[in-house]
Amino acid sequence: MGTTLAERRNIIMNFGEPPSLDDIETIADALIETLPEELLELAEDILIEVEDMPEDYLLEDLEIEDPYELTACYKSGGEISPGVKKTKSDGQDALVIFRRPLLDYWCEEGTQFNDILREVMIEEIGNHFDFSDEEIEEMVSRHYQGML
Repeated sequence: MGTTLAERRNIIMNFGEPPSLDDIETIADALIETLPEELLELAEDILIEVEDMPEDYLLEDLEIEDPYELTACYKSGGEISPGVKKTKSDGQDALVIFRRPLLDYWCEEGTQFNDILREVMIEEIGNHFDFSDEEIEEMVSRHYQGML
């Protein structure tokens, strides 16, 4: 017995090119304006950096074995963690987004890419500023007009 037309339509998906490093940076820069006010007040001048994968030294410092578990990392004033410095942001706070782990997470979740990226941004900034899990979950669930 073959598949029906309706079943075939459910199977067919539209795949294109995955977002590049530059694409993700552009989207993240635009999404900053949609973040909750309490986060924007704390990270108003944050830079967005996008890298393909986290560096080994960062994974070791954060005690993460699987590099695909780290989708983003907040770094304060050029430090990713105490003693681990990067110079790209020239001492300014930055949110580093890791493209390949983010793309994997997106594929697993099956929701809109912008929604996934916004969630990751809120979670990482919220965790950095010691918001509770409940507060972060509430911020993620808020809908903002003008979302991409």
